[in-house]
Formats: sequence, structure tokens, C-alpha cells
Amino acid sequence: MNDTAPVMRELIKTCSNMYRLGWNERNGGNISLIIDQEEAARYLDTTVSLGNFNFQFDASELAGRIFAVTRTGSYFKNVETDPEHNLGIIKINPDGKSASLLWGFSGGGRPTSELSSHLCSHIVRLRQDKNHRVVTHCHAANTLAMTFIHSLDDRSFTRTLWRMITECIVVFPEGVGVLPWMLCGNDEIGQATAEKMKEYRICIWAQHGIFAAGASLDEAFGLIETVEKAAEIYIKIMNSKILQSITDSELKAVAETFGLDYRKDFLD
Repeated sequence: MNDTAPVMRELIKTCSNMYRLGWNERNGGNISLIIDQEEAARYLDTTVSLGNFNFQFDASELAGRIFAVTRTGSYFKNVETDPEHNLGIIKINPDGKSASLLWGFSGGGRPTSELSSHLCSHIVRLRQDKNHRVVTHCHAANTLAMTFIHSLDDRSFTRTLWRMITECIVVFPEGVGVLPWMLCGNDEIGQATAEKMKEYRICIWAQHGIFAAGASLDEAFGLIETVEKAAEIYIKIMNSKILQSITDSELKAVAETFGLDYRKDFLD
């Protein structure tokens, strides 16, 4: 597997765009992407293990699944120039408590420290959507700024975002989930995120970042992009006198016009 594979080219491009937008500074953030087994087999031998990684979380539901994942400590800005060092292809072993390395992590690296959170969310999202493929985590600045000054319940946070841009309720009609600050890199935050992922494709970690899921890299990226744009508008106008805004009745009209299955209880 190398950067000639279409799925890897798309992943590399996404990493570069996320860095360029300032969402993934230094080694902040991570991505995991389910790769179809037949596609993976066209580019590498999926039966040969180059190493093994253990984890505490029970991922037996994902046994046999193949993932492209970012390396722990890797810088998104370097993925494009050295993908084999900064990315890896892993396969979840039958025991559900370990994964085999199929490609990448050259020099002895490991998958992202948030791997358990990713796997938890993949399991939940696959139950909701058989076409689900991507979980990505980033540090989008305006969304994080909101978590310092805005109430953190799902309903009020979603309502504020929906009111910033007309398209928001179209892009994420189910709303967004929000978690208070939690210690990252452990099973606790992974399980809490997965609980939110039962209802949402976006989970916001207060004072930390965004977790987004999607059926493609474009979908997950677009969710973050839209939430972050709405948050940017909110930060820009929060201290201004508001003369007009999108009303609940207008949001309902948008949702009904587009035939959306939206969170009706999030509107008055």
C-alpha cells in the first residue's frame, strides 16, 4: 500500500487540507479510515503481519476490518511528504484486543493514542449506518472557543450553530453532541464519545476538539468545515447587538423543504 492507491491519495490530501486550515497543529488530531478488504488486497498482502499492537478495548465487532490510521506523534504537515512514516494500515485481529500492522509506521511507530476512541465510534456508527467509513479528530479553533463561553448541552449548542448559517440544519440535521472536558487517550472518553455517536456524527470535546464520522473522508471533513464556519460566525457576532436571526419557524421550513429527519425537539 502506498500513495498510488486512490484511498491513500484521498487520505493524504485530507490530512494536508486539515493542516492547512489550522485544524491539526503539530501532532494534534488523528484519522482512521476503513478500507475495503478487496481494495486493500490489490495493493498489499493482507495476510502478512509486520507487527502487533495491543489495546484494552474490545473491538471484536471489528475483527477482520482493515483501517488506515495516523501514527501517534505524527505531524499532519508531514503526511504528504512521508506517508509511510506517518500513516499505517492495520487489521483488527480475531481476539478483538489487538491489531496487526500490514503497512506503514516505518521506523517503529504505533497507531494514534486515540485508537480506542476511534474504534468505539466506528462500532457505533456502523450499527447506525452500514456505509460508515471514517472517524476524524481535529482542533478547530472557533469551535473550541465556543466551548469556553457557551453552555455545553447538546440542544443549546446545536441551536446556536443552526442559527448561524442556513445550511447547518441541512448538513447536520441530527445536531451535534457535546462532552465536558475529559482526559484524552483513554477508554472513558472513547465510550462517552461513542454514546454521543449513537445520535450524532459530530461530537465536540470541550476545550479539546471535534470528533466527526462519515461515510467518506469528504463527508467527515465537510461536517467539521460547516460546524467550524458556524462557530466562527458566532464568535465574531457574540458581542454585537443582533438585529435579526434565523427563527425556529424558519429552521423548520428549511428542514421540511429539504425533507430532513431533524431533531424536532431541538426547536421550539
